[in-house]
Amino acid sequence: MPRTVEAVVEKDGSLRLLEEVELLPGERALVTLLGEEPDSSEIALLSEAALASDWNRDEEDEAWAHLQP
Repeated sequence: MPRTVEAVVEKDGSLRLLEEVELLPGERALVTLLGEEPDSSEIALLSEAALASDWNRDEEDEAWAHLQP
Protein backbone atom coordinates (compact mmCIF):
# COMPACT_ATOMS: atom_id res chain seq x y z
CA MET A 1 0.00 0.00 0.00
CA PRO A 2 1.47 3.42 -0.93
CA ARG A 3 2.33 5.77 1.92
CA THR A 4 3.92 9.19 2.20
CA VAL A 5 6.89 9.81 4.46
CA GLU A 6 8.43 13.22 5.06
CA ALA A 7 12.19 13.54 4.64
CA VAL A 8 14.83 16.27 4.55
CA VAL A 9 17.85 16.60 2.31
CA GLU A 10 21.08 16.70 4.33
CA LYS A 11 24.06 18.94 3.43
CA ASP A 12 25.77 15.98 1.75
CA GLY A 13 22.70 15.42 -0.47
CA SER A 14 21.46 12.30 1.30
CA LEU A 15 17.85 11.92 2.38
CA ARG A 16 16.94 11.55 6.06
CA LEU A 17 13.47 10.16 6.74
CA LEU A 18 11.68 11.94 9.60
CA GLU A 19 10.03 8.78 10.87
CA GLU A 20 10.94 5.12 11.18
CA VAL A 21 9.97 3.13 8.11
CA GLU A 22 10.56 -0.54 7.35
CA LEU A 23 12.03 -0.71 3.86
CA LEU A 24 11.84 -4.05 2.10
CA PRO A 25 14.29 -5.17 -0.60
CA GLY A 26 12.86 -4.48 -4.03
CA GLU A 27 10.39 -1.84 -2.85
CA ARG A 28 10.08 1.16 -5.11
CA ALA A 29 9.83 4.82 -4.10
CA LEU A 30 9.02 8.17 -5.65
CA VAL A 31 10.77 11.28 -4.38
CA THR A 32 9.16 14.70 -4.78
CA LEU A 33 11.37 17.70 -4.06
CA LEU A 34 9.31 20.49 -2.48
CA GLY A 35 11.96 23.19 -2.18
CA GLU A 36 12.52 25.19 0.97
CA GLU A 37 9.87 25.53 3.66
CA PRO A 38 7.66 28.51 2.67
CA ASP A 39 7.21 31.27 5.24
CA SER A 40 3.72 32.14 6.47
CA SER A 41 3.31 35.15 4.16
CA GLU A 42 4.11 32.98 1.13
CA ILE A 43 1.54 30.40 2.26
CA ALA A 44 -1.08 33.15 2.56
CA LEU A 45 -0.35 34.39 -0.96
CA LEU A 46 -0.53 30.87 -2.38
CA SER A 47 -3.90 30.33 -0.65
CA GLU A 48 -5.45 33.59 -1.78
CA ALA A 49 -6.46 32.49 -5.28
CA ALA A 50 -8.08 29.30 -4.03
CA LEU A 51 -10.00 31.10 -1.29
CA ALA A 52 -11.04 34.02 -3.51
CA SER A 53 -13.67 31.89 -5.23
CA ASP A 54 -15.48 31.63 -1.87
CA TRP A 55 -14.73 35.16 -0.66
CA ASN A 56 -16.10 36.81 -3.78
CA ARG A 57 -19.58 35.25 -3.68
CA ASP A 58 -22.74 37.26 -2.99
CA GLU A 59 -23.64 34.87 -0.16
CA GLU A 60 -20.36 35.71 1.57
CA ASP A 61 -21.03 39.45 1.30
CA GLU A 62 -24.51 38.96 2.79
CA ALA A 63 -23.15 36.88 5.67
CA TRP A 64 -20.71 39.61 6.73
CA ALA A 65 -22.85 42.66 5.89
CA HIS A 66 -23.83 43.20 9.54
CA LEU A 67 -20.18 44.03 10.34
CA GLN A 68 -19.93 46.84 7.78
CA PRO A 69 -20.43 50.45 8.98
